[in-house]
Amino acid sequence: MYFMSYRTLEELEGGTFDHGENEEKYGSGLYYAHREDLHLGLRRLAWGEGMGDGETGRVRLERGKRVVGYDAQTPLITLSDGSVVTANLVIAADGVHSLAVEHVLGHPHPAEVPTGTKANLCYRFLIPKADVDDDSETRFFHESPQSMGCRVWVDLPGKKRLISYPCRDNEILNFIVILRDEKVTTTREDWLASVDKSEVLEKLSNFHPGLLAVINKATEVKRWPLLYRPPIPTWHRGRLVLAGDAAHPMLPHHAQGGAQGIEDGLALGLALHGVTDPSQIQDRVILYEKIRRNRASAITVMSNFGFDEEAPEELLEYLEGQQTPKNVTDMLNFAYIPDVLKRTVQTLTEFDPNWTLPEGYFVEEPKTASISLPSPSGTTFSG
Repeated sequence: MYFMSYRTLEELEGGTFDHGENEEKYGSGLYYAHREDLHLGLRRLAWGEGMGDGETGRVRLERGKRVVGYDAQTPLITLSDGSVVTANLVIAADGVHSLAVEHVLGHPHPAEVPTGTKANLCYRFLIPKADVDDDSETRFFHESPQSMGCRVWVDLPGKKRLISYPCRDNEILNFIVILRDEKVTTTREDWLASVDKSEVLEKLSNFHPGLLAVINKATEVKRWPLLYRPPIPTWHRGRLVLAGDAAHPMLPHHAQGGAQGIEDGLALGLALHGVTDPSQIQDRVILYEKIRRNRASAITVMSNFGFDEEAPEELLEYLEGQQTPKNVTDMLNFAYIPDVLKRTVQTLTEFDPNWTLPEGYFVEEPKTASISLPSPSGTTFSG
């Protein structure tokens, strides 16, 4: 990760985090994925290898269905066509505009636009790498070694950031613009709205002309408001449980929203492993929340601040004794080191010494980080 000057394009002093040692330090390399490719990969895992569209695999995907109501005790969901679906457990991963969170808390608690000087608007667009390389005015964009990583051009006084990284085997460049706009609104019509690229060019008019020339290659730009909700006190009620953005909507500064949702899925899936009777579900859901809520809440709070800003005091409530991150290295270590698999297995075996995973449960043996998080007392945390 490289932090760059938005005016000179030079790397900022102390603005580099080397991901070359990720495999050794964290147990995995860093991958930049096109969101569409990641979605397809996750869908294949859910359906089962070789399953086609509409076929029934491990799960059944119902399209065109909208949930309009929840009953946490039965539990059940009500669909917009009036039909009702019952289950032993309802997992609500209904996103930043979650309806389920109201049923869990007993009152409305929507995510809202950040106040004060925090960023509240995001633009996203993709540009084929070939389009940039074929133009002499923009070819510079890939003539530096930093071009294979994530670059962040920072305008701190203007509270603006331009982020870019390659994906799909370096065929496509993903761009994100994060800034504050006092005129931003949050109606449904504003969500993922298509806008002309001239809007982005105007917002970043003080950026280097070369960057503006690259942005001008965009053919489709999406805009949406950034929404934030402070951590909530519980993720479940009865046999209704939250996961993903429904549980912890966060801002994109640390690129952890999707990662935290995946951690939720792993922890919840393992927590429910071995359940043979509905009466066991409540205890397992409580364990899932114990494993995940503080960690996801801490990252949610940190998401209010960029890597180039200080972590807020309210973070302390969720650190579980870990040291407060003070710089970009600390923040990335906080995101990458904790092992949700290790913590989940440990929590479940403490709850039930007979709980175990069958041999070969994972396609390949999961790797772990080789370093640990420091705590104020000098002890370390790896789970």
